[in-house]
Amino acid sequence: MLQQTTVSRVLPKYEQFTKVFPSVEVLAKASLGTVLRAWQGLGYNRRARYLHEAARMITEAGGQWPHDVSTLEALPGVGRYTARAVAAFAYNHPVILIETNVRTVFIHHFFATKPAVSDAELEPLITKTLPTHRSREWYYALMDYGAYLKKTVGNESRRSRHYRIQATFENSDRQIRGAIIRELVKAASTTQRILTSLSGFPAERVLAQINILADEGLLRKRGTQLSLP
Repeated sequence: MLQQTTVSRVLPKYEQFTKVFPSVEVLAKASLGTVLRAWQGLGYNRRARYLHEAARMITEAGGQWPHDVSTLEALPGVGRYTARAVAAFAYNHPVILIETNVRTVFIHHFFATKPAVSDAELEPLITKTLPTHRSREWYYALMDYGAYLKKTVGNESRRSRHYRIQATFENSDRQIRGAIIRELVKAASTTQRILTSLSGFPAERVLAQINILADEGLLRKRGTQLSLP
C-alpha cells in the first residue's frame, strides 16, 4: 500500500482493509473484485491484484511467509526495494535498504557536492554502518532523519542518479484506469456507459484502457458488458 502512496492516505485504508481481510487465508479466498472494492481510494489497482495473487501463493505454500529476500522477490509485485523493506522491518534482517530518505542521509553526509550519486556508491557505506541485530531500528532512524533533512536542508536525494519525478496524474492513463475501476466498483456497467461517464477523455483512450484492464484481469469483459472479476 505504501508503494508510491503517502502514509497519511494509507493508514485509514490499511485499517479498513485488514478488518475485511484479517488473515492471508481470508484474502486468498476472496474474489479479486472484492479486493478491488476494499482497495478503492488507494489507486494503482494493479497492486491489489498482486497482493491477492501473493496471498494465494502463500496460502498454497501452507501459509508459510517467505523471510529471505530472494523468496520475497518471487511474490507478484514485490521488487528489490519491497523485498528488502519486508526483510528489514518485519524480520529485522540486516539487508541493504535504499529509499529516498536513506539516500538523503548518505548523500548529505558523504557526497556534499557530488551530482548524480549512484546507489552503488551508497551501498558500501550502508553496509559499514548497518547494525547486525538492530537493522529495523536503524532504518527507522535513517528514515526519520532523512525526512528531517528534507525539511531543513532540502531534498538531497535529488542528487541521486536514480531520482525520478513522478509522472503527473491529471489526464494520464492512470487516471482513466482508476476512473473505470471506480465506476465498476459501484456496479457492473457497459462500454457505452463507461464512455459516457468518462466523456472528458477521448473515447479511443478509454477503450484502450478498458482492453488493457481486461487483459490484466482487473475487469471482466463479455461483449459490451463490463464488471469486476
